[in-house]
Amino acid sequence: MPVYLYEVVREDKQPGERFEVVQRMAEDPLTAHPETGEPVRRVITAPAIGSRWMGMNMERSVKDDKKLNDLGFTKYEKSGDGKYVKKFGQGPNLISKD
Repeated sequence: MPVYLYEVVREDKQPGERFEVVQRMAEDPLTAHPETGEPVRRVITAPAIGSRWMGMNMERSVKDDKKLNDLGFTKYEKSGDGKYVKKFGQGPNLISKD
């Protein structure tokens, strides 16, 4: 069943609390918050659809060190003694279980 995003409709037109509800597609959209009774509206969002292509694309982008560094990630590589040594980024220089 799909997960729908709802938002509380406030009188001052500012964004209200958002929450998710699992509903059948055949069900009518909610008009009131299930706990508070406040008026709500369904928020239209992009679907989250996984596919093989997405997995391959993620694998390819993870191998692109420059892109990861530019996005602010820290990358570690496993050394011969089982510790992880920082390759780039702002994290600690070494990660070990000790």
